[in-house]
Amino acid sequence: MFNIRSSRTAVTAVALTAAAALALTGCASGSGDAATTYDPDEKVTLNFAFWGNDVRAAMYDEAFAAFEEEYPNITVNSSFLGFPEFWEKRQTEAAGGGLPDVMQFDYSYLRQYSQNNLLLDLEPYLGNIIDTEPLSENILGIGVVNGVTTGIATSTNAWGLYTNPKLLEQVGVEEFAGGDWEDYDDWMKSVTDAGGGTVWGGTDYTGRIQNFEIQLRAEGSYLFNDDAEPGFDEARLAEFWESGVAARDGIVIPQQRLEEVYPLSGFDSALTASELTWDNFGAGYLGNLGADYTELGLVAPPVTEEGAKDLYLKPSMLHTISSKTDHPEAAATLLNFLVNSPEVGAAFGTNRGLPASTTQLEGAELDPLGEQIRAYEESIADRLGDAPPVPIVGFGTLEEKFRLIGQELAFGTLSVDDAVSQFFGEMDVVLNQ
Repeated sequence: MFNIRSSRTAVTAVALTAAAALALTGCASGSGDAATTYDPDEKVTLNFAFWGNDVRAAMYDEAFAAFEEEYPNITVNSSFLGFPEFWEKRQTEAAGGGLPDVMQFDYSYLRQYSQNNLLLDLEPYLGNIIDTEPLSENILGIGVVNGVTTGIATSTNAWGLYTNPKLLEQVGVEEFAGGDWEDYDDWMKSVTDAGGGTVWGGTDYTGRIQNFEIQLRAEGSYLFNDDAEPGFDEARLAEFWESGVAARDGIVIPQQRLEEVYPLSGFDSALTASELTWDNFGAGYLGNLGADYTELGLVAPPVTEEGAKDLYLKPSMLHTISSKTDHPEAAATLLNFLVNSPEVGAAFGTNRGLPASTTQLEGAELDPLGEQIRAYEESIADRLGDAPPVPIVGFGTLEEKFRLIGQELAFGTLSVDDAVSQFFGEMDVVLNQ
């Protein structure tokens, strides 16, 4: 197990050439006629790649130990990176035709890699090597692109607001009681004022495209539809980034401070009292915060429009197989274990979100945080709408561009008008390539 730390600046360059890199592999093909059973006498080594941190790496170590005990002839070599660096490396490998045999995969990239024939068609293995009984039709449908199953969701999660009760007690501020985005700004300001330069209320939420998305959904729109058409114009994006000006001026944690603690965030460095993110991040946060922090708060994000169906359940991640793997049956065996095995459920709990497989959920033995996440997703039932389509080709590039622009806005090195111009320029390249 090793953790590769890549240059952050390299991400931008690779993101801009992602489509070109993938285009080079467009002639790659799937497995063709696939066997539906694994030969237990075949000695196989599989490469597995995931994004995460040392906490998740320890969980995978436990999972692989259980797998190799059950399948002693299969050896798993794994590696991990931070999220941006993970996709930088995958795009480089895609250009060279050398993707790992099995991968933890993000929904944002599923269409892009599937349409370029980089991922194995899993249909021949469903119902035999890959047990589908513990997976609902909705879950199985998540990994289908253009009628082909190329990924299996491990779990589901929802967008939420994590808080740090210990920090809030330390500064003497109550938990966020809910409300709209202005209410959230006011609450963050009260935390920052009370923190005296050592604790801040949160991070600039306008740097995350998901916060823009839930606002659009509340208004009856979307980021992109199935035809890759945006559901917003330049004026709406400018309005969103303008809404963060006041927060960036002394309310949220300074961007320079975030750079100093990277690859940790302000939240799991105990510098900020809240973070808008996917609810499966909780276990990683607690692991990074350390033994002094034993609980987190988890509440619904600010409201844009009362009664709107702005939230949705998404796959926190999927597992996929390279279309060029030399061992498709063994790779499918590993994928099935990682998705359905109770032992994997016991190892991960809710680190990857609430397990999508009933057999894995039974093995998870949810800890207090896991039960909290389950209760949270039940509590937001009235705000849950239909999930958006599988992200458009190039969405991962646009998401990363949005994040990088957010950093520049936070540093004050870019105006909102220039930020909008940059993003629409990038969007034009991605949507018309």
